Amino acid sequence: MIKEGSKVKFDYTLTVDGKVADTSSGRGPLEYTHGAGHIIPGLEEELLGMKVGDKKTVKVAPEKGYGKVLDEAIRRVPKEAVGGAENLKVGDMVGASNEGHTFRAIVKEITDKEVVLDFNHPLAGKELTFDVEIKEIN
Repeated sequence: MIKEGSKVKFDYTLTVDGKVADTSSGRGPLEYTHGAGHIIPGLEEELLGMKVGDKKTVKVAPEKGYGKVLDEAIRRVPKEAVGGAENLKVGDMVGASNEGHTFRAIVKEITDKEVVLDFNHPLAGKELTFDVEIKEIN
């Protein structure tokens, strides 16, 4: 049975807005240590107490997943500050760094002078649906 400190392997399919966003299918089970913060809190809470072979569908609200969409994570940046801005399209993923930290952002808007970048996690604000099957517990 899954408890604090258990090393767990489980198969999953993540569905967001009715579309499969991620799956362990074809890659093998995801492995994590329960209670170590390796997976999102809402999923970890729901796996507690499950046994090998158990299957479950788990719905995770944004607050227990990747968080709400934060307005302060959306930045307007001068076009000249973005390398290769002339080739960017809305929806592109770009990297940025600040004081040695690397961040990823999605291009939300491009104007003559600015690029609007969204640094929120791509799944922020989304309800996540996981179909899970516990494969191994140590």
